[in-house]
Amino acid sequence: MLPQFGTAVRKTKRLNAETSGSAPEQASVDAAWLVLEAANDLGDHAAIAACRRVIDAELNGTAAGSSDIDLVLGYFR
Repeated sequence: MLPQFGTAVRKTKRLNAETSGSAPEQASVDAAWLVLEAANDLGDHAAIAACRRVIDAELNGTAAGSSDIDLVLGYFR
């Protein structure tokens, strides 16, 4: 299966989060992992930092900053 990017990822993750009953933040974390990989390849240090903050917030059980989530979800637009 080919990896999905951009709008396809956001729609798929949002749909899965709503149907499975998991927290909507999980979609942001899943997207953050995809963006982190792309940002590493591109050398985008600001995006790398934002992804790490989103992932760390989920692992620590805290809320990620809205600006970080916006960057992650809008990265492939």
